[in-house]
Amino acid sequence: MKQVEELLLENKAWAKEKVMEDPQFFERLVNIQRPDFLWIGCSDSRVPPNEITQTQPGEIFIHRNVANMVVHTDLNLLSVLQYAVEVLEVKHVIVCGHYGCGGVKAAMTRHSFGLINKWLRNIKDVYRFHQEEIEALPTEDERVNRLIELNVKEQVLNLAETSIIQKSWKKRNYPYLHGWVYALQDGVIKPISTLGPNSTLHHPIYQYDNLD
Repeated sequence: MKQVEELLLENKAWAKEKVMEDPQFFERLVNIQRPDFLWIGCSDSRVPPNEITQTQPGEIFIHRNVANMVVHTDLNLLSVLQYAVEVLEVKHVIVCGHYGCGGVKAAMTRHSFGLINKWLRNIKDVYRFHQEEIEALPTEDERVNRLIELNVKEQVLNLAETSIIQKSWKKRNYPYLHGWVYALQDGVIKPISTLGPNSTLHHPIYQYDNLD
């Protein structure tokens, strides 16, 4: 319990410091939420979105899951996406992975992890799509990190294939979709891919034609 109590004490100290720096800080947060960004990131505790982008509370709408996945049957993710795009009208959606991701490493093995097997199956599919390229790399670290990059790229494409994004592209010409990978070793983000309203999808079958 001592660790939990320490968190609460740190919270009080942080709140007091914020008010001392900016007396209207919390009043602004209460009145409105109008972020320009939706962040879809990994649940890894070493990748805090606000800290690594030096943004303030209220500037990024955040969703996190194991290995920063965009799964078309994930109602949690889709609800966040719809709210961010249709209500908050974000201008950018960022899928951010990170090198050394444990979820991706686990998906590259044949070991059973129980319930999470169902989730990791989506990453295994990305591996299968790009198996020849990945297995051509000489070291395990290189293979893992390349799959991390390819997984981010695939999740950005998965976003573009949703009716939520396509409808917004048709109506507003937003949001732009970005794939990034964060390096734990030096704290630097590497851009991987960007898609916008005129981007080409995997295949025309994913393009909706009745979104008016």
